[in-house]
Amino acid sequence: MNRIDAVFAAQRAAGRTVLIPYVTAGDPSLEVTDRMLDALADAGADLIELGVPFSDPMADGPVVQRASERALAQGVGLSDVLALVARFRTRNARMPIVLMGYANPIEAMGIAAFVDRANDAGVDGVIVVDYPPEESGELAELLRARGIAPIFLIAPTTPRSRIERIAALGQGYVYYVSLKGVTGAGHLDTRDVAQKVDEIRRHLALPVGVGFGIRDAESARAIAEHAEAVVIGSRIIAEIEQGSAAEAPARAAAFVSMIRRALDTRSTACAA
Repeated sequence: MNRIDAVFAAQRAAGRTVLIPYVTAGDPSLEVTDRMLDALADAGADLIELGVPFSDPMADGPVVQRASERALAQGVGLSDVLALVARFRTRNARMPIVLMGYANPIEAMGIAAFVDRANDAGVDGVIVVDYPPEESGELAELLRARGIAPIFLIAPTTPRSRIERIAALGQGYVYYVSLKGVTGAGHLDTRDVAQKVDEIRRHLALPVGVGFGIRDAESARAIAEHAEAVVIGSRIIAEIEQGSAAEAPARAAAFVSMIRRALDTRSTACAA
């Protein structure tokens, strides 16, 4: 069983929400990101989305863009990210790692070569922001053949026909983008999220993770009422920015630990 499937199954059985932090590889450095992966795992993350730095991250707001810029300034690329995952795998065989990025670095490496190297490194899932399902057949087929989940984004404006296509191609979970905009922007309307998640579930059976706009314990708990997973990125990167590089793993872990406690408190209350 893919590590992603195992995590969702275990947390579902325990009545808990899957917590997915996102960080950009190489921000503030590859060495710090390496330590941060361990810190996030210890803080209660169930799955980690690891961003691949890219020069034109169209879906990312200013906070995540700055993280990519800091990583790119140090020359961090896709090969470095795969090597980072491989190092992490020598210490942690259980934590799922999902790469999140854009098509250009993958195509520059070659799709088949990327999938082989991702498999060798121990990657569990891949999100390519600018690969719609209609253009993802080759990548999805190669990933599935290696036991790596092709994971797709669903937006508030995604039509039913595309959701059904995602249901046919996707594995692991789907990532519902809760806002019409970039990461870290806008006001989260949990009622709208609940309605869209219900609609998504009518067309696919995969777990639903919700991201883009979750900033604190309150918003995380509100989303957990409706989704199997909560994804937090910009708010964690903002925590990293507010301290020194040496403090980054501890700052990120402290925030994730707070969200973990909030989600678990909600789960306990629901079970009572």
